[in-house]
Amino acid sequence: MLRGDFFGGLRARAVGLIFTLLAVAVALAKSDDGSVRAQVDAAIARVRPALVRIRVVSTEFSEGREIKQQSVGSGAIISKDGYIVTNHHVAGHAARMFCTLWNREEVEAELIGTDAMTDISVIKLKPTKPRVFEFVGFGDSAAMRVGDSVLAMGSPMALSQSVTLGIISNMEMIMPRFFGRGGQFRLDGEDVGSLVKWIGHDAAIYGGNSGGPLVNLKGDIIGINEISFGLGGAIPGNLAKGVADQLIAKGKILRSWVGVDVQPVFKRAKNQRGVLVSGVMEESPAAAAGLKSGDLMLSLDGKKTDVRFDEQMPDFMRITTGLPIGKKVDAVVEREGKEIKLSVSALERGELFPKQKELKQWGLTARNISSLMRREMKRDNLDGVLVGTARPGGPAGEAKPSLDYRDVILEVAGTPVKNLAGLIEVTEKLTAGKTEPTPVIVTFERKAERFMTVVKVGIKDLKDPGLEVTKAWLPVETHVVSRDIAKQLGQPNLKGFYLTRVYTNSTADKAGLKPGDFIIALDGEKLSASAQEHEDELATLIRQYEVGKTVELTVLRGATEKKIAVELARSPRLQREMKKYRNDDFDFTARDICFFDSADEQWREDQRGALIEDVKPGSWAELGTLYVGDLVLEVDGQPVENVESLRKQMETVASAKKPVVTMKVLRGVHTAFLELEPAWKN
Repeated sequence: MLRGDFFGGLRARAVGLIFTLLAVAVALAKSDDGSVRAQVDAAIARVRPALVRIRVVSTEFSEGREIKQQSVGSGAIISKDGYIVTNHHVAGHAARMFCTLWNREEVEAELIGTDAMTDISVIKLKPTKPRVFEFVGFGDSAAMRVGDSVLAMGSPMALSQSVTLGIISNMEMIMPRFFGRGGQFRLDGEDVGSLVKWIGHDAAIYGGNSGGPLVNLKGDIIGINEISFGLGGAIPGNLAKGVADQLIAKGKILRSWVGVDVQPVFKRAKNQRGVLVSGVMEESPAAAAGLKSGDLMLSLDGKKTDVRFDEQMPDFMRITTGLPIGKKVDAVVEREGKEIKLSVSALERGELFPKQKELKQWGLTARNISSLMRREMKRDNLDGVLVGTARPGGPAGEAKPSLDYRDVILEVAGTPVKNLAGLIEVTEKLTAGKTEPTPVIVTFERKAERFMTVVKVGIKDLKDPGLEVTKAWLPVETHVVSRDIAKQLGQPNLKGFYLTRVYTNSTADKAGLKPGDFIIALDGEKLSASAQEHEDELATLIRQYEVGKTVELTVLRGATEKKIAVELARSPRLQREMKKYRNDDFDFTARDICFFDSADEQWREDQRGALIEDVKPGSWAELGTLYVGDLVLEVDGQPVENVESLRKQMETVASAKKPVVTMKVLRGVHTAFLELEPAWKN
């Protein structure tokens, strides 16, 4: 997979990729066996129409927020109705996906099912009209041999329809045990290497190749490219096909769990068969069956369980996770030199990490507790909600004590919280109709301790800041004439203010004041400002007059001293006084335009729109390239007069759950149309 921030190094990598492709082409051209070239051409012709580039908007969770980010991966269409196989780490957390086909057509896709343990996802194309897609089938990955030629196909560096040539270098590539836990390839807490033995190959793959097919010279998929550690690593096609078929049929993978920890038999053990049971979890099927630490398991469900080497461990794990759930099977163990037959009834394993959700009213992300997590956390039941991340300065983060990672929320305002749905329900009741956060007592668990805290649950509404007292105002901008400036001008006794700006069409402009003038007196009284700390002197004196009053300014223009009469204007509203609107669906904040915005940007006096003041990182607004400082002019073709107009139009958008929202914005001297593509939640 290729993240959205790869472009900084794209040129250098692309050059390297081009040389790699050229090398492959030269190698093929020089091949004495013309049939190899013919086979490669035939394989490419077969697979190319089924190859897709996948642009993914995925969700991650950090500091109490759901963060959206874009990435690019690869995939292959495996059925005429548009099912695509790719990696879990490409599509498993997708909020929206768009697939680019061989003819550069872009079609949206939806996630059908995903499996972190094998890093396989299945997505499905969603064309606007029913159609039949070109597809490619799986070959028998077990029939491949070291030295066989293979093609890695996909979208490295987001470059579509790329092909690299190599050979299989290893049919049982694993992460060596001496790499330690840090060397494991984990996704959503799952160790992918516990089930997968990768097909190692030297066909060049890069970021963006993830999920793309590894094919033989017949054009059959024999692997799904996933990793690159010098050698490329592909998930065997037979395993990927089995997972994909189950995801298409059921939407998820059902796996069994018996609750044993195992390891290869000791290198110097007399008996070199079986697998060593290192541990048995309490209240597990294995414990109920009578398995014990130190047993040598010889077979399970009639299948031999010989594990002498690390490369054999995934084979054993596929046996234990593939047992019939709830049905008794035989387990033969050797204990103290005797063979014993035991009966094991496996449970459904379930996922390790249930899906996480952002709770904006709490400023945290949370998930349910799975059966496996309950055991890892040594808890008696599944009750409660597990905190994933908390936002610094948010309601949960500001509580004393604060809620933090791995805390378990048990009660809110005296109401027991059984799961995430229960927490959402009680939150809705607490915050309904309220514009201010509601303080509530929260009971939570942290490891073996039980805590109580007060959390102010809810989002504070943006309020109209109100108007400051209207005051007299001289429509100019100035800075103090410092002693150093006066000295360098040859007028060491010069005091007052230098005009940096005279607002167009203002009373000051009409009176004849010009940038570059020095104001040295007001109504005959000389000004004394000569240092930065005196910068408020002129404004303070002006505020003592009434709006509409005419004052006489003594102005030094070059060597000439002038008397200029200026009518004082009404002070305009400041930026902080303007009405604001916060959109929580797209995570941006806008405000009305003020006089100073129009003056600074040199807009027309009748300029309308809503000015973007804040865009949250990782939001739908940011992904749609809405920037701070943009002036929103239209939403879906409807003009935006101000933030109230913007609010009403965005409420219409949310009500209709439009898949694409178009905004017309003014950005400096440029105008742009933006497409925001949210994934609306039910």
